[in-house]
Amino acid sequence: MKTLVTAADLQAAIDEERDLPGCAGLKVAFVPTMGALHEGHLSLVRKAREYADLVVVSIFVNPLQFGAGEDFDKYPRTLEADEALLESAGADLLFAPTVEVIYPEVGELGVAAGIAAARAQSKLNPALKSGPVGATFEGAARPGHFDGMLAVVARLFELVKPDFAVFGAKDAQQLFLIRRMAADLFPDLHIIEAPIVREASGLAMSSRNRYLDQAALEVAGHLSKALKVGKAAAETIGAKPSLVINAARARLEGVPEAKLDYLALVDPSSFEPIDDSFTGRALMLIAAVVGSTRLIDNLTIDFQEPSA
Repeated sequence: MKTLVTAADLQAAIDEERDLPGCAGLKVAFVPTMGALHEGHLSLVRKAREYADLVVVSIFVNPLQFGAGEDFDKYPRTLEADEALLESAGADLLFAPTVEVIYPEVGELGVAAGIAAARAQSKLNPALKSGPVGATFEGAARPGHFDGMLAVVARLFELVKPDFAVFGAKDAQQLFLIRRMAADLFPDLHIIEAPIVREASGLAMSSRNRYLDQAALEVAGHLSKALKVGKAAAETIGAKPSLVINAARARLEGVPEAKLDYLALVDPSSFEPIDDSFTGRALMLIAAVVGSTRLIDNLTIDFQEPSA
């Protein structure tokens, strides 16, 4: 596996692979990450390999998607360990750019002014605006987060030029917005959804889980249990969406250490909340703070037509 820092070196490495004998139609799959890798990320690399000949992974902690008071400065940066994990998982190229590579404005104006300029520039492109969906759920808790996320993902797509891009299902709202953006700006790019990878407790794997001590990990495991209670209410006894929410919420009432932010059911095709008339596949979302760590998760739930 090669580690590359500049856009020119990345393009040269991809071109070199394409120039190898028998590689004229080489397909590229891309896995963007912020590093601090775990088994969930490695599952994305393995999923990418199913679709392409060349797997490119990026590690970039994106300042545009962190708001004031969030954990940008303390976000774990573990490049050497990440490189070893990616090599073992079969990645071909690691793109680990500096902020100046992703946002050239930083090299011209300095970090603070350059990031502000990059943020302002991204707002001029309607396809990079997360809109009403981006202001709900995670967007309500983290204003500007999704606009910053779309800006960096679009920039990475421009640099890597992949045929496929793989994202985990845990960040469901992010995935919805990326699909919408890609349809507008990168219509030939295939977005692949990979399933959530969980700890033995059911907790969805996340880089932020490393902030949790053993007691907090046990508390965090209750989030997925609440989702399962809701799913069982819908699919076993036929409960309507409002009752499913109540059942899941009740499961968490005995766990005050998990500070619930939201618990909601949405239509995955629009990311809008559903009502009791809804039938079909819905997505149940949950977000809570355990200690000082914000955690998210989701689960699909099928609501059937009432029997005659």
